[in-house]
Amino acid sequence: MLSTAVLLANSTPPQLLPARELMAFTLASHILLVPFGVALPFITLLMHHRGLRRNDPVALQLARRWSAVMAVQFAIGIITGTVLSFEFGLLWPGMMGRWGDVFGLGFGVEAWAFFLEAVLIAIYLYGWRRLKPWTHFWLAVPLPLAALMGAFGIIAANSWMNTPQGFSLDAQGKPIHVNVQQAIFTPIFGPEYWHFVVAMLLTAGYVVAGVYAVGWLRGRRDRYHRLGFTVPFTVAAILTPVQFMLGDSAARSVFHKQPIKFAAMEFVWKTDTHVPEYMFGRLNSDGTVSGGFKIPQLDSILAGFKPSTQVTGLTSVSAADRPTVVQATIAHWAFDIMVTIGSVLILLALWYAWSWWRHRDNPHSRWFYRCAALAGVACLVTVECGWITTEVGRQPWIVYHHMRVSEAVTSRSAGSLWAVLGIVVVVYVAVFGAFLAVVLKMRTRWRIADEGSAAARAEEPPETDTPYGPRSEPEPAAAGATPGGSDHTPGGAL
Repeated sequence: MLSTAVLLANSTPPQLLPARELMAFTLASHILLVPFGVALPFITLLMHHRGLRRNDPVALQLARRWSAVMAVQFAIGIITGTVLSFEFGLLWPGMMGRWGDVFGLGFGVEAWAFFLEAVLIAIYLYGWRRLKPWTHFWLAVPLPLAALMGAFGIIAANSWMNTPQGFSLDAQGKPIHVNVQQAIFTPIFGPEYWHFVVAMLLTAGYVVAGVYAVGWLRGRRDRYHRLGFTVPFTVAAILTPVQFMLGDSAARSVFHKQPIKFAAMEFVWKTDTHVPEYMFGRLNSDGTVSGGFKIPQLDSILAGFKPSTQVTGLTSVSAADRPTVVQATIAHWAFDIMVTIGSVLILLALWYAWSWWRHRDNPHSRWFYRCAALAGVACLVTVECGWITTEVGRQPWIVYHHMRVSEAVTSRSAGSLWAVLGIVVVVYVAVFGAFLAVVLKMRTRWRIADEGSAAARAEEPPETDTPYGPRSEPEPAAAGATPGGSDHTPGGAL
């Protein structure tokens, strides 16, 4: 085994590590924005519909403000998503050059969805002051569908990398006779797609609700904060047990379609039955596990519903064809953290459901709102862990059983890649800092508008009209100006 490890180390290109680190950093940064790009349009329209159906100005105000945050987030997502698109070609030319014709359609679908989403967001922002209420709402209904289409493209590409199919190989090993339908709808696409979509909805719901949970803890008990908490939290709470079942289905799909990845996730060293479940811990090079705790037979029961289920072990393939013990430990920890947080969120959702069933009201405990405020952050952690499990568990393959990561990496020097990583880190810190500054500025304006103090109005003009409310008339001294001032521009939504 030692000689195999030395051989692998010597055959690893020096540029592989910086290329991996650069891709990991940009993907980990971008994935934090994805829940809001995929799910915030749906939550916003849900609040918008409530406001129109019940003639509720508070709900309409919340929907309008969330749409402004959605637009800013989308602008940042354009930057981080574009960087990722370039990195596929710049860092992994071996994969794109050989396999791009097979799985590239997914990226094409995502690009068109991104374009369509940008147009629909612009119409939605524009329509707050210029369209009839229900016309405005129905024109925005395709927005969540465009977001789901973008997720469809990305997951189609990723699921193909995990379970590649829909092609034949010629004598030189190049793909031919591509079947687009098979290349998109791979065996693991369905479980991965729905697990991803529900994760995005759940995360966005808990994050948005967490903002208003913090407000509740600070003494803001008005209807604005109550409604801003209740609608997104209800969406997330309903989907939490659904996501737990979808996650179980996705893990079982990995067990059947990617048994070596499953072995890395669950610390299964040798193929066997009555396999125990390890929670956390560290895998050693001899197959033993240090730390954590062991639950006898549970892994076999979870995989096949009975202790006699046989689970494939890491040693069923050569060391060159499986994750290293370090990679297996990383994938295992990411998977366990994801499952642990999901289990805790189920308890939080049950607490919420019990309160509604018993009292038809939100829980009044400060501990509930403390937990709710942390739930959004915890969900973002699970999103990161999900991608770590998916990508690290697949190692050393970039295309499962067809191309190694080391075969796909660029030939550029390691030094230049480290330099690019440093530049990207600086740029991303600036971009995310600007995003945070803009959101905090909007929050300040909204708070000024809600408080309505005369002194604050003189310093910073607040938002004066509720959505679909009366437009401000121009002052006599500004008769030549556009009626309503800046509040009637798309930026007035801020």
